[in-house]
Order: sequence, then structure tokens, then C-alpha cells
Amino acid sequence: MKKYLRLLTGILILIFLSVFDHLFRFVDLSDYSSNHVVNTLQKGLIISCASFIIIELVHIIKNRLLRRYDISKEDNLKYRKLHTQINLLEKVIVFLIILTAVGIFLISIESIRKIGVGIFASAGVVGIIIGLSAQKIVGALLAGIQIAITQPFREDDAVVVENEWGWIEEINLTYIVVRIWDKRRLVLPTTYFLEKPFQNWTRTSADILGTVYIYTDYTISFEALREELTRLLNSCEHWDKKVNVLQVTDSKENTLEIRILVSAKNSPAAWDLRVFIREKMIEFIQKNYPESLPRTRIILENKGAQKRNQVKD
Repeated sequence: MKKYLRLLTGILILIFLSVFDHLFRFVDLSDYSSNHVVNTLQKGLIISCASFIIIELVHIIKNRLLRRYDISKEDNLKYRKLHTQINLLEKVIVFLIILTAVGIFLISIESIRKIGVGIFASAGVVGIIIGLSAQKIVGALLAGIQIAITQPFREDDAVVVENEWGWIEEINLTYIVVRIWDKRRLVLPTTYFLEKPFQNWTRTSADILGTVYIYTDYTISFEALREELTRLLNSCEHWDKKVNVLQVTDSKENTLEIRILVSAKNSPAAWDLRVFIREKMIEFIQKNYPESLPRTRIILENKGAQKRNQVKD
């Protein structure tokens, strides 16, 4: 509703400025400089209002399109892809509208018309920015457009960047906002995702494997552990009933390394499932196989008694 009110306000202001411009033509100002300044301000206001109206129309069209695709559903991979494309496309269009408005305003002023023509002749502000040694800004803009086309990630994708796990919350032309699991926000330039590797846990699907490591003594019963793991998984709502594996992955001097593989529908569920399985499996070993907990063996020999026995012999 607020967007429609802003749009209506912009249209009314544009109509008022247009009418005022026609009335102003009938007024004879003797001071040429004053006439020139007022005329320039009129043109600037008209161009600004027209740009504002077009941008508001773009926002309204974008919101109408996004309402058709609800990303709060479970299987929302296709919808998240469309949300990412539409949001980035809107930002590109708004940038072009502002660039065009600035160029038209410069062309309308005779004293700096050459600058305005130069902007359009050099493919917009890009040429001037490069000339002013601002290649990083241009690189970020181009990276944002490249991300919109190739989509290495989408909105609400689960990613691991800078050793932090979170979700893609906001995608802009020059920066990306990652919502960390503890509600912090990690802001990274768009060029980061084109230059450095990162993990995308929901690139093609949201389901994921979770790993739990348990260390025990050599006397543990593996079959008992497998039976208990199956029972725990069947009682847990986070398990998607696909992967249930318990294997001995390493044997060291004092302990065995047991790896448990489980699967879940998404990364938050996988985290909760791993925590649940680790806690319950350790509790099971404590109650049923306390002698199989990790232990260090030390053999003590009474050397004095051995010497006395040797003397007697």
C-alpha cells in the first residue's frame, strides 16, 4: 500500500511540475540568469520525479512476481532461484534508470552537455569510473551481474564462507549478506565469491549427510551399537530415513574411531540430528558398556620382588 501511495504522490508531483512548466513559459523574466536557474531546476525535478515513478513501478512489478513464489515451503529450490534472478534484475534496472536520468539531466544543461553526451558515448558511467581509477567498483558491479546469470548460489542457500556457516540473506550488485547461524551478519563483496572457494550445501538439493565420531575401547560390541543407532534414528524426527551407517574408520594404540553417517532434509536438521545421536550413543555406552570407554592401560611390575626371588634361586 505504501508503494502505491508513493507512486501516486510521484505522479501528482510530475503533473504539477509539467503544468507549472507551461505556465512558467508565459512569464517574462528580465533576469536571464534567474530564468536559466529556475528552468534548470524545473528540468531536474521533472527528471527526478519521472525516474522515481519508473523505479516505483519496477518495485511493484517485482513484488507482484515474488508473491507467486513462496520460498517458505520445504522444497523451494526453484522458487529461490527465481527470487534471486528477479531481485538482481530489479537492482540492475534501477541502476540503469538512475544512470539514464543523470545522463538526460546533463544533456539538458547546455554548459555541460558535452559531459552528458560523453556519458552515453562511453557506455554510461563505466567509462568515467574506469578513467577515475575505480576499477574495484566496476569489478563488483560486473561480479554482481555475473552472479545473477550463473547463480553459484541463491537466496536462502546454506553456505560456509570464512569458516562460518549460515544462509544467503541478501544479494546485491556489490555485496552479499550471509546470515550466520548465531544471527550475526557477514557482509562480503560480490567479487569474493568469484575469486575464493566456498561451500554451498544446498546447490542442487537441501538434504545433507551428518557425521558423528565416537572413540571407544577395543572391547565394544559393534552390533549392539548398530542396533542402538537404528533405534535412535527411528525415534528421531530429524532423520530422513535414507542413510544409517556405523563403521570403524581407524584403530589406534588405545582407542577405536567409530564413524556414524546419518542423513537429514537440510543442514539445521542435520546439526540437531548429529547432536542427538552423539549424546544418546555416549549415554548408551556409559550404561551398557562402561568397560568399553576409552582407557589407558599401564602395567606395573614389582622389580624388588623379582630381584629377591632371583637371589633365593
